[in-house]
Amino acid sequence: MIVITTPTGDIGSQVLTTLLKSAPSSGEELRVIVRDPAKLPAPVRDRVDIVPGSHADPEVVDRAFTGADAVFWVVPPDAQAPSLDLAYRGFTRAAAQAFTTHGVTHVVGVSALGRGTAVAGRAGLVTASLAMDDLIADTGVAYRALANPSFMDNLLRQLRSIRDQGVFTDTVAADRAAPTAATRDIAAAAAGLLLDRSWTGTGSVPVLGPQDLSPNDLARIMSEVLDTPVRYQRQSLEDLRTSLTGHGIGEAFAQGMVDMMRAKEEGLDDGVRRTPQSAGTTTFRQWCEEVLKPAVLALD
Repeated sequence: MIVITTPTGDIGSQVLTTLLKSAPSSGEELRVIVRDPAKLPAPVRDRVDIVPGSHADPEVVDRAFTGADAVFWVVPPDAQAPSLDLAYRGFTRAAAQAFTTHGVTHVVGVSALGRGTAVAGRAGLVTASLAMDDLIADTGVAYRALANPSFMDNLLRQLRSIRDQGVFTDTVAADRAAPTAATRDIAAAAAGLLLDRSWTGTGSVPVLGPQDLSPNDLARIMSEVLDTPVRYQRQSLEDLRTSLTGHGIGEAFAQGMVDMMRAKEEGLDDGVRRTPQSAGTTTFRQWCEEVLKPAVLALD
């Protein structure tokens, strides 16, 4: 049995869809942990075992992991957490104990690039995520951390600005090329690991996207696909902090975002060599054509 956390989230929902498609041939039983089962599509609810609640809750994970062989683990963002340690390791602690108690053998988690870099210890959200990886690995389960860069899908948060002003923002230099990955490639990597559990030990699985791109590259490709000018506007880290807190984000999470973005500018995502296995299949142009453009056209 495979347990999927965050089955209504961006990556979790795609992992669940892939596993459901493979279920007739794989024979895998699927169980999900979800706060609100009503958010699952009706056809999905009919095909999975549902454990309602939060996967930070010891009683919930105790029920969910009973009889489970593998778990897909995601820590949902907690913008109001008093500390990043509580948001990541604190959230995961009950599950880590339950992995051992119930004999879960394999865990796949969503994490980040940066381990081993000079800035890994001061990278905010990424530093906390890497500490979560260590907590899980220390339980003795076979663990694979999906080591991800920034997501292409993050641009969906700026749809109106892209459409109405022809502008998107970030905090890195306009000509700084870095990896960027589509969440569907991350989900595909997770599903593959969950279905073929021949791997052992602990380690990371980078999902880098097919090529490094700068914000200027992203602007050029978006302009071509959307057939309208799109330009990049660099935002200062202090403006990022002000924007986050102005939208009600707590101080700890806002600082974690600022520290992460500073670390990305300093090389956090640069330490892993791209291979055919880590490149994924979705180019940024393809993602723009298949995800971004339809989303822009669907705006009212």
